[in-house]
Amino acid sequence: MPDEIYLTKEGFEKLKKELEFLKGQKRKEIAEALQKARALGDLSENAEYDSAKQAQAINEKRIMELELKLATAKILDDTISSTDKIYIGSSVKLLDITSKEELVYKLVPEDEADFSAGKISVSSPVGKALLGLKKGDIASIKVPVGVLRYKVIDIS
Repeated sequence: MPDEIYLTKEGFEKLKKELEFLKGQKRKEIAEALQKARALGDLSENAEYDSAKQAQAINEKRIMELELKLATAKILDDTISSTDKIYIGSSVKLLDITSKEELVYKLVPEDEADFSAGKISVSSPVGKALLGLKKGDIASIKVPVGVLRYKVIDIS
């Protein structure tokens, strides 16, 4: 059995909605496409049929992935918020030591990462380096463009 994954309540609900869509509406759309393609005749040289079968396989694979994730997911409790160290679910205010720019990130599970919204994955290089740090600590993070140095200003 695969390792547990961690999700916020919102992330869990988002995956549940996607699963419902794939099992309901998407399966129905694919079934209709298969039916139309079969009506065109010879299946051995029917590109529409091949395309619909491929879409069906991709859809079923994603359904299996989501069912497995949801079955093994641990929901993070938003009510428990420790501000002594950086944990998954923490919001952190950082000072870029080089540019003196202040940054705010929320550390989230991999499936919920959205850099444009300030949500970084705990499995990313920056996320991994920040986990467990305390206010005042400095993180040196090796990334492809060099080394980032951040000072932890605040944890919430």
